[in-house]
Amino acid sequence: MKVSDLIGSRKEVFSITEETSVHQTAQYLREKQVRSVGVVNAAGRVVGVISHSDVSDKVAAENKCPAWMKASDIMTRELVTVTPEMTLEDCLRLMDENTIFHLIVLDEGQVFRGMLSVSDILRVVASDEKARADLLESFIFPSR
Repeated sequence: MKVSDLIGSRKEVFSITEETSVHQTAQYLREKQVRSVGVVNAAGRVVGVISHSDVSDKVAAENKCPAWMKASDIMTRELVTVTPEMTLEDCLRLMDENTIFHLIVLDEGQVFRGMLSVSDILRVVASDEKARADLLESFIFPSR
């Protein structure tokens, strides 16, 4: 299965701007019920990512005021990106190699298409394994 198979049906790409306050970012994450969000510059190019752990580790744990800080102050700038044509196995490998839980998806024109989380991938893998188990069970214990 490829990244495009997983993100193709998504109706919305979640992002904030570099100028968004960390407080607004945290509210956005809660409102959209996501654990990370892409950060785009004025030209619309993805330049960073912010996750719950960024807010926790770089703001709350440091006793800083989220209302006074911008997304650009805490975003991760070293992006690990994938294309819609990459396999989910390759994505899991990248996550493991980089010790991360989210990947930025960029199309061939380097346009931000969204994010892929380890949860997204595990949901597909678990569903596939369940289907395999059901098939095996029906083979072993056929209905009479």
